[in-house]
Amino acid sequence: MTVRLTIRTAIWRSQVARIANAVDGLVPVIKGNGYGFGRNWLANTAAQFCDTVAVGTVHELDGLPDALTAVVLTPTLTAPTSTNPILTVGADEHLAALSGWNGRVLVKLASPMRRFGRDTTLIDRVQASGLDVVGVSIHPQLAGTDAEHAAVITELLPAIDPAIPVWVSHLDLDFYAQLPTTHSYRLRLGTTLWHGDKQALHLTADVIDVNSVNVGDTAGYRMGPVGGNGHLVMIGAGTANGVSAIDQGELGSLSPFHFERTRLALHEAPHMHTTMAFVPDGSPTPAIGDRVDLQRPMHMTAVDEYEWL
Repeated sequence: MTVRLTIRTAIWRSQVARIANAVDGLVPVIKGNGYGFGRNWLANTAAQFCDTVAVGTVHELDGLPDALTAVVLTPTLTAPTSTNPILTVGADEHLAALSGWNGRVLVKLASPMRRFGRDTTLIDRVQASGLDVVGVSIHPQLAGTDAEHAAVITELLPAIDPAIPVWVSHLDLDFYAQLPTTHSYRLRLGTTLWHGDKQALHLTADVIDVNSVNVGDTAGYRMGPVGGNGHLVMIGAGTANGVSAIDQGELGSLSPFHFERTRLALHEAPHMHTTMAFVPDGSPTPAIGDRVDLQRPMHMTAVDEYEWL
């Protein structure tokens, strides 16, 4: 069983280098599963061109290179023992949870996302607590245009001390470059930085068995009827890798697997380390050892092997 990420090395590294060289104040985001590459591996890569990275929670701090400063994007209700990371404060309750902790923080400001964050008066309360405010954080929504994202940021600027850096995300590079010069900025980038050139990345999974079946046969955990005469294809990927059917809402769901540009129908939902797909007679049928294409968001996929070309 193997889910494999194949990377066209020259293309991928060129894309990352292009953005790293173009963005003044870049903060690479390496949270979660490291965008499919693994968080610690991605941190070591980021350390080659930056001094600061962003992780998701305080539980993602272990194993990072000593040379990197880690910014924790999600507020914590339990202060870490170390004062090295920069924590995020988005409410008075987050501030209270850091009582007795003497470190650096970002103050999260409210945006149309309504996730966490308060108005700019929170900056004064955090500063009064004695914590070192090294920036304010503004997180625009994904929906809408780049101009609308920039407007979310610029509308808050008059109430922010120009001496405090403004950390932003979800902003196109051109709009980032056009932010008002009244303030200094840092731009958090994850997907744009690591997945910016889709042709450089390819997910596949191994075929580990193929069995012929006939109409009327049943198979699988739930012993469901097969789709007709053809073959059941056992693919070495399942929920243990974060693999599931593609939800189409009211239209139902689709298989995430393809072979020779043909979508492979699921016999039943992926389970742990194996997925059963059905291929009818007359359609391209993979053999044991073949790879099938896997259509999944990399930030939700646990990769077993990496292949650098």
